[in-house]
Amino acid sequence: MSVYGVARELAAVTGAALRPPRLTPPAPAIAEQLPVHIQAPDLCGRFSGRVIRGVDARAQAPAWLRQRLERAGQRSISALVDISNYVMLELGRPTHVFDLDRIDGGLEVRWGRSGETLELLNGQTVAVDESVGVIAAGRGIESLAGIMGGEATAVTLDTRNVYVEAAFWWPDAIRGRARGFNFTTDAAQRFERGVDAASTVEHLDYISALIVQICGGQPGPVHDHVQRLPERAPVRMRVARCEKVIGMPIGAERVGEVFDRLGLPYTRDDDAFVVTPPSWRFDLEIEEDLIEEVARIHGYARLPAQPRRAAAAPLPSREGWRSVHALRGLLAARGYQETINFSFAEPQWEADLAGNDAPIALLNPIAAQASVMRSTLFGGLLQALRANLAHKARRVRLFEVGRVFLRDAAKVADASGPAGLRQPQRAGAVAWGPVWPTGWGAPERAVDFYDVKADVEALCAGCGELRFEAAAHPALHPGRSARVLLDGEAIGVLGELHPRWMQQYGLNQAPVLFELDAAALQRQALPRPQPVARTPAMLRDLAFVLAADVEAAALLDAVARSVERDSRCAIVRDTVIFDVFALRDDAARKSVALRLTLQGDETLTDAQAEAACAGVVEALRRDLGAELRH
Repeated sequence: MSVYGVARELAAVTGAALRPPRLTPPAPAIAEQLPVHIQAPDLCGRFSGRVIRGVDARAQAPAWLRQRLERAGQRSISALVDISNYVMLELGRPTHVFDLDRIDGGLEVRWGRSGETLELLNGQTVAVDESVGVIAAGRGIESLAGIMGGEATAVTLDTRNVYVEAAFWWPDAIRGRARGFNFTTDAAQRFERGVDAASTVEHLDYISALIVQICGGQPGPVHDHVQRLPERAPVRMRVARCEKVIGMPIGAERVGEVFDRLGLPYTRDDDAFVVTPPSWRFDLEIEEDLIEEVARIHGYARLPAQPRRAAAAPLPSREGWRSVHALRGLLAARGYQETINFSFAEPQWEADLAGNDAPIALLNPIAAQASVMRSTLFGGLLQALRANLAHKARRVRLFEVGRVFLRDAAKVADASGPAGLRQPQRAGAVAWGPVWPTGWGAPERAVDFYDVKADVEALCAGCGELRFEAAAHPALHPGRSARVLLDGEAIGVLGELHPRWMQQYGLNQAPVLFELDAAALQRQALPRPQPVARTPAMLRDLAFVLAADVEAAALLDAVARSVERDSRCAIVRDTVIFDVFALRDDAARKSVALRLTLQGDETLTDAQAEAACAGVVEALRRDLGAELRH
């Protein structure tokens, strides 16, 4: 992260000669040194510094230096500060200049202590703890190590004597510390990524030479404290492996040229290069790192572009099965939008919406409200509904296809999961608001049970014989809910939300929900073509009086049985209920009107139609006690 680093990279890419910046190190004019004690080798691996006395802090930085800072987005502050910033931008080495006269005794490099505070150069006062590295003097801490200096020892225009330091801070000791104080600095960004540990003295000489050249002064000797430096293990790269990863022949000669350009010292070992990463390359650790260097310097544009070859073999489709994606498409076609919710749920949801008092608990939940695995999709769908209503949505249709998690003592461990637990996939949806978007063609009304029942019927079309039975469910209205059966097997539930949960969730209208077993919906019967009838159909309407508690399904089932058992009724092709009303003089009975569609292979006569109707009337009287209403 420096101009010199960019120059080094350009030299490697273009092959041009690299010319490092040159300044003659200043000869020591005084013998004074500032005592420095490193108490934390895991914080600071190397600390180099020198005293410079008699500087003129009011000297103006030369125009070329100020202009370069401005082009890099830095404003000029004072000569001493500008020189420190310039060296950081040019060489990538953050340094710090202390006012020597404001340092109490020597310096200590250590970890912070609980209760210590520091006023920083930006005016912010921070409290440190044992996880933050500091540079301290006798009266307290003077700088956040590798992040920012303190106001107490900052240089001013009246400064006459300075102490300049250039250190190597371990990246792990700096990483994330500045963000913990809700700010970041150029120094922290560089040190947490790694700064060259071998060049502290060289860079200290460079900044010292600039200070003496611009501000004058008498420098002391360099005091270099070396504790522990990074050890760079050699990295071995095979040329054959390099060519295989890159996908083209490179050759050992070209590889050596690339490493020479990059300044990577190496030795040869048969077909391999053994590279010792230089001190400024913290990113070279494995063989693939070196292969990446070869690829980028050789040039990505040179890599051959070859289209992949794949056999275009046709895949057979399963006619008796449809994918989960197809289920999503069907729900989207019915006007629902997909939502994806967490599989983690709130325990109260499980108790309220599934009657599950012993849900599968997480050992390490991310939050208290997400501490169990869901056994129903209803909780997530209702939360998504509430979120949409909070954004003033007037009409909401949401669906989710996802797994639920159930206890099952009979389940054995297999590829689908551990013993005792099942993870079936469910398709669930919620509908709220007007049944149709607002329009002029029809009056607005709220969605109800039968509207969503039609969606379920469309979803289950072709999957088998579909039936609905009145059934109770903890989440649903006791009088407006049903169990959904497919070929006699229960596959889910449908109904309005229970008034108690409607009130608890703050809903002014009852949403209608359903949840079905996705595996059952994926099975489809093969289509069977039927010949088109050549004769016209006849319609007959029959009205019956029967007990008020007789369900519609029982009525239709009785008609279906008459078609199977009574030859007179074989011409009944379809039966629909088109009218229901309660008798005013008998609350225990109701009137139900049926419309029969009659059709045969030949044109029907009135006698045949009357015989079929008579068979239906007899069947309903026998099975349900229904009487024909005249």
